[in-house]
Parts: sequence; structure tokens; C-alpha cells
Amino acid sequence: MTRPGRPVGELLRDWRRTRGMSQLDLSIEAGVSARHLSFVETGRSRPSPELILRLAEQLDMPLAERNTMLLAGGYAPAYSSHELSDPELDPVRAAIRQILDGHSPYPALLVDQHWQLVEANPAVALFTAGAEPRLLTPPINVLRLSLHPDGMAPRILNLPEWRAHLLNRLRQQAVTTNDPVLYDLHEELRGYPGGNGHGAPISEAVSRIVIPLRYRHNDQEMSFFSTTTLFGTPLDVTVSGLAVEAFFPADSATTETLQALATSGVGTGT
Repeated sequence: MTRPGRPVGELLRDWRRTRGMSQLDLSIEAGVSARHLSFVETGRSRPSPELILRLAEQLDMPLAERNTMLLAGGYAPAYSSHELSDPELDPVRAAIRQILDGHSPYPALLVDQHWQLVEANPAVALFTAGAEPRLLTPPINVLRLSLHPDGMAPRILNLPEWRAHLLNRLRQQAVTTNDPVLYDLHEELRGYPGGNGHGAPISEAVSRIVIPLRYRHNDQEMSFFSTTTLFGTPLDVTVSGLAVEAFFPADSATTETLQALATSGVGTGT
């Protein structure tokens, strides 16, 4: 996250440059003169909280960073930040639980902005089985668990392809959020064995609609594709960082295997 104590103008300039926008570009998008924007960035003019939020919106800044900009400008944060266990987020937890439970017998999990596991349905045990206990000790980072040679990686049959997909996605997220935690995680995962993490994955799956996760469970090969669900128009920092990662069977054989595992009681926890 952005270091505290920096002037609002410096923060604004850094985010504008991160987004590849000129002062003129941003001034047009935000409906403010380029001269005034220049004065804000150099500290010659103090922006109002409304202007800070308008500029932050145009820069698509994370909610936590918008709060940081407001604080740097001498104003109170505009967005709340609750723990997921707080009563205020009861409806959010209920919705998440409904999504996870409703997705069974297929795996689904909830992660935060740094890919730490928050919650999961029982079917996720299919992926965690066989991983070293240290990778399953909270806080569990699901990307580390996926690509670590002591985690899921030995059972991912298309590891180079899946690894490239995850690394590309993580890098895009790091660039979008300008979050050093994600940059550090990307560098760590790049060091794991399993193929080249740069460029487009190379396999027959390139011509398909989605990149599958081909996974070996015991002696069975299973194939999944994944979807990501975010909360629309969040006004809470915690909620804005949450995402539900849901896995669907990519073929009928995987569907039958998952249903059989659920019927036999396999996959009853992580």
C-alpha cells in the first residue's frame, strides 16, 4: 500500500503516472483544468475532498488508497474498513456462504486482495489433499499453495500453462492496484519450477474458450475452468478486496467424479 505521510499531490502524481495518463488526460476526464491539477500535484493548491474522490475515481484507485489520499489532504476517510466478522458485514457473509454452499459439489473459495484464503466449501479439500501442512497453516495463500512444488503443483497436469495463466493474472492485478505485496508475491511465485511464466500459455487450450486446470486426483484426471465473482459497487475496503473463485467441471467425466466423491463423503473439509 502507499506509504503514509506523503503529500496528496505526490500521491496523485504517482497514481496518474501508474495509469499512464498525462495531466491533460486526467484533467479532461475529471472535468478540472490542467492548470489546477498541476497546482494540486505541486502542492500550490489544496484540493477539496470532492476533487480528491473525483480524481481517484478516474484513476480507478482501490478504496484503501482513496482513503490514504483523503488523509494526506487533511480529510477523514470516505470508506469504512470492517473485519469480515463484524456485525455490519452479516449480509455479506451470508451471501458468501450461500455462494460457496450452493456451488457444491464443485470447489469454491473466498480470497482477499492478497489471495489469502478466507473461506471455502468442502470440495476444496480435493485441491488441498497431499499438500505439505506448512502450506495449509493460516494464513493460507492460495496462489502459493497452487504453484509451490510441495503444494498442488505436482498434481497439475498442465502446470506450465496454468502457471503462466496465474502469473499473468497476478501481475495484472499488481499493476492495477500498485500493491507491493502482490509484486513481491509475483516475484516469489516466478521462482518456483514448472515452466516459463511469461507470455501466453502454449498448448491446444490456446484455441479454446478458457484455459482449463487439468488436475490429477489419485489415478483420475479432472478438468476445470474457473470464474471470479466480485462485489459490485463496494463501499467498504474489506469487501472491495474479496473475490469468490469458483471451479466448474470442464467435461462430463469430471462432473461424474465430483458427484461420486461428494456421495462417498470425500471432500468434507480443508
